[in-house]
Amino acid sequence: MERFGEKLHTLRSRQGLTLRQMGDRLSVSHTFVARLEKGEKIPNVAMVLRVSRIFNVSTDVLIKDELELED
Repeated sequence: MERFGEKLHTLRSRQGLTLRQMGDRLSVSHTFVARLEKGEKIPNVAMVLRVSRIFNVSTDVLIKDELELED
């Protein structure tokens, strides 16, 4: 799950969302989102599920480092 933050950043950027907008969607602060993206925080299961639902991607893709996001 080391690449979760990288994948979150990619998904957020593709949608043109700011850190603040992403935080609002996840019900967390924008600084928490930034720390997730930098790998300073590890998401809990509920957070992974929320990101999965928001971006319509599987949880496997989010947590398995060997799986890539589709373009």
